[in-house]
Amino acid sequence: MITTINPATGEKLADHPETSPADVVAAIEAADRHQRAWEGVSLADRAVPMRRFAELLEEHEDRLAALMADEMGKPLAQGVGEVRKCAWAARHYADEAPRILADEPIEADRTKSYLAWRPLGLVLAVMPWNFPLWQVIRMAAPTLMAGNGALLKHASNVTGSALAIDELFVEAGIPDGLFRTLVLPSSRVDEVLAHPAVRAATLTGSDPAGRAVASKAGSLLKKTVLELGGSDPHVVLADADLDRTVKSCSTSRLLNGGQSCISAKRFIVEEPIAEEFAERLVAAMGEAVVGDPHDPATTMGPMARADLRDELHEQVTRSIAAGATLALGGVVPDGPGAYYPPTVLTGVTKGMPTYSEETFGPVASVIAVADVDEAVFVANDTDFGLGAAIYTTDVERGERIARDRLQAGSCFVNDFVASDPRLPFGGIKMSGYGRELSDLGMREFMNAKTVVVA
Repeated sequence: MITTINPATGEKLADHPETSPADVVAAIEAADRHQRAWEGVSLADRAVPMRRFAELLEEHEDRLAALMADEMGKPLAQGVGEVRKCAWAARHYADEAPRILADEPIEADRTKSYLAWRPLGLVLAVMPWNFPLWQVIRMAAPTLMAGNGALLKHASNVTGSALAIDELFVEAGIPDGLFRTLVLPSSRVDEVLAHPAVRAATLTGSDPAGRAVASKAGSLLKKTVLELGGSDPHVVLADADLDRTVKSCSTSRLLNGGQSCISAKRFIVEEPIAEEFAERLVAAMGEAVVGDPHDPATTMGPMARADLRDELHEQVTRSIAAGATLALGGVVPDGPGAYYPPTVLTGVTKGMPTYSEETFGPVASVIAVADVDEAVFVANDTDFGLGAAIYTTDVERGERIARDRLQAGSCFVNDFVASDPRLPFGGIKMSGYGRELSDLGMREFMNAKTVVVA
């Protein structure tokens, strides 16, 4: 039995029966049959239920946002925004699939030669809880539009959200069983991945989880795409517009309670403005309204689980013990729920947990540096490489640094990192490999087939 808990109250929400081994096999075999038929359906006909799915998301946005608030503590307004972003992605791939998957002529010494994009089959998606709908739809929309099928192993604490996605796909007209949620603990992922009908896997989560799935998939010669953690740096140069910069940085750090792999985590600031930046960041983050995610006034709810809150607090206390200064927050509140306050640490230096580790919650680390070269070194001085940002009024200089010097899959100038269906998304180093979203994401689980006519 998989039990979901309300992180705002600590109370049980629901018990969900675990999918039995026999039912897992039956679901895989059914999805395989549906996929073989689905790949013969034209892109225009696949787009009809995908567009209807987008409409259904919008029709049910309040219910879905409330479900996310209950299961992982997301404030209602942010939940509605997530639902609408999912609808955008579904429409994007319904509209763009014919262009993305069009045959590509190749000049060769033959009568005719070209590249054709053909589906691989079933893709296993192992997804996290922090964006219960978006993490799934950004995989499922391109995967299904491309003619593949999908099996979802979602995070256990958002099982209700996972099952809601199933229901809406079926209501939209996607063949029942082509996309299927399997209610499983992480310990049973290998069971699904080992089935011969499962051709590939994608995982968003921690690097240990990524290593486990990649290892198993590698032993079976199955392709993987991994989007793992991040210790995302936001570099603030001395000429930055501080009004704009602080607003962007604080928004990024607190969005979704700081529980995002691409949210700003380390603020690397040139010394002439480091003190003023820290003071402004403390003021901005201190304005957050922490409380019941169902209250419209709330801008930050609880963390998704108490154990994650406790791990974050340990990172903070170890950093303070190593010499960091607590400028805001840092105290676990009394009462029920997995709440943690917006927290700012200054004087963060190498060797502290908040310098190099991923802090998955509302904790900001301010690191003062002497110049831009040291800023770039510190930004890159991490095992992760997912997102990075740089703030400067010299936009051309900022673009050069973002393009050529920062080691990350996504680098933004004068804004925080965000995902977009039109832009490739993914990391390097311990942040994973492969890309989601954009044309690249749709093609990840395709056979790039060379066709030659003599």
